[in-house]
Amino acid sequence: MISTLEKEITFRYLKARKKDGFLNVISIFSFIGISLGVAVLIIVMSVMNGFRTELVNKIVGFNAHITVKPYENIIEVDKLKKTKLKLISKNLMLNNSGEAILIKSDISKGVVLRGYKNKDFSKLEIVNNKNFVGNKNNLSSNHLSIGKELSFTLDLKIGDTITIMSSVGVETIVGTLPKQKSFIVASLFESGLNDFDNNVAFINLNTLEEFFNLESKNRNLEVYLKNPKNIDSQKAILQNIFPNDFVYSWADMNSSLFSALKVERNVMFIILSLIIIVAAFNIISGLTILVKNKTREIAILKSIGVLNKSIIKIFFLVGVVIGTSATIFGIILGVTFSTYVENFRQLLSSMFNISLFPEEIYFLSSMPSEINPISIIIISICSILTTVIVSIFPALKAAKLDPVKALKYE
Repeated sequence: MISTLEKEITFRYLKARKKDGFLNVISIFSFIGISLGVAVLIIVMSVMNGFRTELVNKIVGFNAHITVKPYENIIEVDKLKKTKLKLISKNLMLNNSGEAILIKSDISKGVVLRGYKNKDFSKLEIVNNKNFVGNKNNLSSNHLSIGKELSFTLDLKIGDTITIMSSVGVETIVGTLPKQKSFIVASLFESGLNDFDNNVAFINLNTLEEFFNLESKNRNLEVYLKNPKNIDSQKAILQNIFPNDFVYSWADMNSSLFSALKVERNVMFIILSLIIIVAAFNIISGLTILVKNKTREIAILKSIGVLNKSIIKIFFLVGVVIGTSATIFGIILGVTFSTYVENFRQLLSSMFNISLFPEEIYFLSSMPSEINPISIIIISICSILTTVIVSIFPALKAAKLDPVKALKYE
């Protein structure tokens, strides 16, 4: 417990006094350093969380949550009717794919063609987002859907005709030639990821298999989950249903990317934490000077019977109060900035007439931010714990002071 005397002396030492000018400057710098360190950490973590969430949404919007790829035999239709599969899945789709070349006049572009049934194509998230243009129910035998980036590359618009050349050969009187077929551009999609928008096109599933001489046994099963958050447990359920097939999730396909993001996030956390640690060590300097300035008062307190543990508490509390109040202020500052980060971006862009976070580079219309309460709690605990640790040494030094020597040399 903290006594009334300990509280009064602690708060008296925290008050600014003219003769303690240099000490107050150190305390202010410690407060500002810890506050800014905490705030910057929260802002950076929130923006990186926002980026990750946006990236996940874009990838998942273009890919199935879980894909089942048959090794040899066709996927059994009877298994699709299993109760467990129905309970976890929102949509089940069969698809196939192949690589081809799109030709428009003298321009050509290699793409991956994805084949879907007409009814399945209209259920895709990429087709149902606000950026989709065209008829989502029109994926007939001679129509295709391409990304907006690809339409810019090949100078195409809805209604234009384009030739697709397959890697599969067809026998003619002059020998084997690549198979070619003309398609009409029926729609344009936009995922926001250039790798998808510039390299993928959708066509009818039966048309694709005929065009590439593929068999229906090569079809993959795409599973769209009701609750994608529990993807690992649901992947295990699917592996039990399809024990002889290759089952993988969107996270498995992008594991390297998200591992890199995680490493980058952790490195940023460590680097920015150094700001807090450096600022916290300023508290040692401030408390050490405070102990020196208050040598006579400490000696008098000891002379009238104040115990060493009370002296330790007083100086320990001074450091903890500075650190804790700075942490709280930093949290308020960081959460506020993270909440309105897009408004601040727009304000700075207009003030300095520069483009911060340009959409054509990052493929995002606004700066994403996602505040994670757990991250804030971890940052707060680390900050306060650091100030607690650095406050111990000056407090112990004050308690070890000999009152006789202190009063003799004053």
